Amino acid sequence: MTERIFHSTTVVLPSGPAREAWVVLDGERISSVLEGASAADLGGVPVEELGDRLLAPGFVDQHVHGGGGGAFSDGPEGAAAALSAHRRAGTTTSMASLVTDTIDSLEQQIRALVPLARAGELAGIHLEGPWLAESRCGAHTPELLRDPRREDLERLLAAGEGTIRMVTLAPERRGALDAVRLLADRGVIAAIGHTDADEEVVGRALEAGASVATHLFNAMPSIHHRTPGPIPRLLTDSRTTVELISDGVHVQPSVLRLAVEASAGQWVLITDAMSAAGRPDGAYRLGPLDVDVVDSVARIRSTGAIAGSTLTLDRAVRFAIQEVGIDPAGAVRAASQTPADLLGRPDLGRIQAGARADLVLLGDDRTVERVIRGGVDL
Repeated sequence: MTERIFHSTTVVLPSGPAREAWVVLDGERISSVLEGASAADLGGVPVEELGDRLLAPGFVDQHVHGGGGGAFSDGPEGAAAALSAHRRAGTTTSMASLVTDTIDSLEQQIRALVPLARAGELAGIHLEGPWLAESRCGAHTPELLRDPRREDLERLLAAGEGTIRMVTLAPERRGALDAVRLLADRGVIAAIGHTDADEEVVGRALEAGASVATHLFNAMPSIHHRTPGPIPRLLTDSRTTVELISDGVHVQPSVLRLAVEASAGQWVLITDAMSAAGRPDGAYRLGPLDVDVVDSVARIRSTGAIAGSTLTLDRAVRFAIQEVGIDPAGAVRAASQTPADLLGRPDLGRIQAGARADLVLLGDDRTVERVIRGGVDL
């Protein structure tokens, strides 16, 4: 494939925002990034001028259930619809999240997704449940929640053939700390979420190897000055990466800004999107539950609980910049390089030599104007 060169006066590099950078693509990879290059350095290859529009790495969503009318729980067909919808919005890498279901059903869903992960269409699989707190079940079927048992974990990990990259659980459940240790030993990210755990239990889970807070603030107790709950410990422990849903529905802008400023570890932007992402209001499903989407807000029909989101990561980044006041490079990094690093993928989420050629061009209003994945325009 012929080399391609892109020039922008605003490029988000791993070292930070750069003025005047040339990004050279050779097939599906970035071969070099030049700053201050002269025409002689480019070997006569035609340059695509992008002006002062922001050139960002492709977004990486570590927590997404679906989109475009499809869900990852629906197998390859649902996954294809979800991936297409999110890729159009700049997410060039997705990890498929599955909601609570029976162990038998989860095993079937996992096996259906393994080929997509093996082919590089997915960055892995995330199990959000069924080991969650009934009192914080949110959009998960309470009757299907259970304590983590080693045999169930072993069964699902075996079904994943190494593609399960993250598991969310409530650390206060019986056997949960042992489950965290097992996951950490297997190289699987243990995430704390949908929990009623107090500060002490969260600390024990972090010591056992947990390292992510699933959609911080949501599906967990709020901060109280005498009973702080899980949030302060998750924010102030440098080992913890906190997920944030930047849509103004799940977390108010002032609180999201506070979390970014207070986070001792890393913070990432996620969508937690369900099948309605990129689609109009209407009736949908999240796992076995009926969902109604009104004014782009998804809620469980029977309870009114928020049922994930209808976000795409470009909107999350734009909201973080325009409504929360996060600097553009920081918001982009939280939706690209930081989740890629968490997943152990130094070839994704960054504009640097050797990385996959995933690029997103954002206009003046930070809307997506162009998406390139693996060197191919989408």
